[in-house]
Amino acid sequence: MTQDNTVLTDGMEAELDRLLRANDIRLGAAQRRRLCFLVAQFGQPMVRDNDGSRCSDGGVVIVVEPPTGPGAELFYRSLHPGSAVVMPFGENPAFDFLKAKLTDFGTIGPCGAEGPHEMWWGGVNWSVLGSGRSGASPRIISCYPRDLGDQHGRRLRRALATLGLDGDIEPIEAVLGDRLLGYEKANFIVEMRRRHPGPLLFVEADAELREPPLLPASLGCDFAVHKWNRWEMSARTLYFGATDAADALLRHWQHLASSYPAVWEGYSLDQAWSLTSSQLPLDTVWLPRSYHALAGDLRAHHRTVIAHSQPTTTADLGPDPGFAAMLRGARRASRSGARDALIVIKSPVPSGDGVTVILRDIEVSSSRTVATSIEAITRAFTADCGGFGHLELSLCRWRDDAKFAAEAAGLANHRVVEIAPWQDLPDDLFRTLARSGDAGARIVALPGRAG
Repeated sequence: MTQDNTVLTDGMEAELDRLLRANDIRLGAAQRRRLCFLVAQFGQPMVRDNDGSRCSDGGVVIVVEPPTGPGAELFYRSLHPGSAVVMPFGENPAFDFLKAKLTDFGTIGPCGAEGPHEMWWGGVNWSVLGSGRSGASPRIISCYPRDLGDQHGRRLRRALATLGLDGDIEPIEAVLGDRLLGYEKANFIVEMRRRHPGPLLFVEADAELREPPLLPASLGCDFAVHKWNRWEMSARTLYFGATDAADALLRHWQHLASSYPAVWEGYSLDQAWSLTSSQLPLDTVWLPRSYHALAGDLRAHHRTVIAHSQPTTTADLGPDPGFAAMLRGARRASRSGARDALIVIKSPVPSGDGVTVILRDIEVSSSRTVATSIEAITRAFTADCGGFGHLELSLCRWRDDAKFAAEAAGLANHRVVEIAPWQDLPDDLFRTLARSGDAGARIVALPGRAG
């Protein structure tokens, strides 16, 4: 089961395109490829608004308006176990409640102005996608501090030999002697990428590999990681596909981890993911617990693939209490948070000047209205950037979110435009803003007009 080998017939593709057009759903190329993959795997797609329609026959269910409360519970109960759920406006926190009832399989970042949304896909549980039990395994790589001795990676080496898998397990000089810092791990993976251009799966050297780890490569993604407690990215199991987007993420992580070596590696990886997802359609798979089981974990998947030598009560996975609280909810929902930019669009103008658009009051607007506003903003910037070098767009659910986003933009010396979803955009918004001549960040309040 691979994305490249799963192809829709011309008739199925034409029908899918008609469905998307009829419901005004805009997808980028990477998002559409993933949707085609799901349709080929699960069957006929359907769009579900809040019309109470049941989803008991399988297929791909596209949700464009989030059911809440009893509606979400009824939707979940009516969902066929053999279904996949797609949320094409997955950046909107209004979908978080429904996502919490489902299992998140993956997220694809915005695809520029052609598809300026985060597409979320998931289902009832991972068994519907199988375990990726066919196809080629990525190259297994691992490193450990030289001071720990060669016996540290012995179990993993034995597993590679038993399973007939290719891999590199190497000792490296560690600044702290018996413990690796995030940038040392990132540097090692970058070096492995230079040696081996194919897909790579990093696994901690003290882990136990019980089966060939085929799932990430079988899904054809750029990056795969397990979220401990559904929000902390764990750097103990990391997959990087042989793609430009994966390489960009790896470079961003290496830079952030090197710049802030004292920061927990999971947090620097999280920030690198957010940065990369805002700039590229990063295709991320959220690995199931079977790829991140812990020693003695009785709740682990019965077909555990990777078991880490950590107690189930470990504090090793989340030692940073400073992880922003507002990002925890966002990561549980597999999306960017209010302090992160949803999308960054570069203009053809060679300018260091940037503009930040804050889309506020999204909690009182329908997801369709918010999505239309996002599309209008990115379309306007693409049509006339006003001389700005790049645009950053942030979604802010609450007033404090908007305040934090404006403060961050001010530190970057950006101009700031604050907009509500129901407001119309002037055609020359960015040109007018550039001509204002005010230095630094500036809040521009647009007149309220019903869209």
